Amino acid sequence: MGRRRLYGAIGSGLATAAFAIVAFAVVALAAPHPRFSDRSPSAVAVDVELVIAVDVSYSMDPEEQALQREGYIQALTSREFLSALREGANGKIAIIYFEWAGSSDQKIIMPWRLIDGPEAADAVAAEIARAPYRRASRTSISGALQFAKPLFDNSGYRGLRRVIDVSGDGANNSGALVAPMRDDVLAAGITINGLPIMLKRPNFGSVDINELDIYYEDCVTGGPGSFVVPIRERAEFVTATRTKLVLEIAGREPEARVIPASADRPRISCTIGEKMWQDRWGGGMDFR
Repeated sequence: MGRRRLYGAIGSGLATAAFAIVAFAVVALAAPHPRFSDRSPSAVAVDVELVIAVDVSYSMDPEEQALQREGYIQALTSREFLSALREGANGKIAIIYFEWAGSSDQKIIMPWRLIDGPEAADAVAAEIARAPYRRASRTSISGALQFAKPLFDNSGYRGLRRVIDVSGDGANNSGALVAPMRDDVLAAGITINGLPIMLKRPNFGSVDINELDIYYEDCVTGGPGSFVVPIRERAEFVTATRTKLVLEIAGREPEARVIPASADRPRISCTIGEKMWQDRWGGGMDFR
């Protein structure tokens, strides 16, 4: 499914390589045959329609939540992001930001907004920053994807690419199974990228997993040019988020820093989150 992982330290080295490549990668913004969702005559042409889906489950501690949000705020106003924006075919993107937790817990923090330059980027960043923080129960990546998919239908924009950007620190353990929902989203011509947050070491009382990056590669992300950027240190939040956002706008990922993820058969069970929840709390389906 074209999923890739950005390897190496998500620090200045990766950021520098990514930004250098952006300068000449932007010419490949559009797929050969883009599939538009909003076909209304008044829809505004943009390079990317980007849905940012952010995990606010209780497994995310307040500091992680703040770092996660700050990563997007700084990315949207960075020199590198604005440079990639200017080089696009249309020189503008559309973006929407929502938070998710359980299967029926999704909240739009910022509706669709157009970014066409520094002033618009500053306004979007400020709007995200003003929203109060919240936390909620369970982790439903499938619920987030199901909620995100129809957001493109009446967005008011016509993007050359449509991307869902999912960040989270755990496997799906609530709602529909994640792999079939992922496949449903991909079938609509939407790309899914991932930012797995891997700061905590799994312990007996948690439902965290060691290989969350592999889980995201095999069970969550997909589509043309999709990639996964793992975060393993708190200091990586801002740089990793900025790198990923710039690459999404440019429509490319740095070839020298990635290797293809196997798409033949998952290297990890896509129901591992449900199984761990069942083992801890009991009940439900048999996920063995």
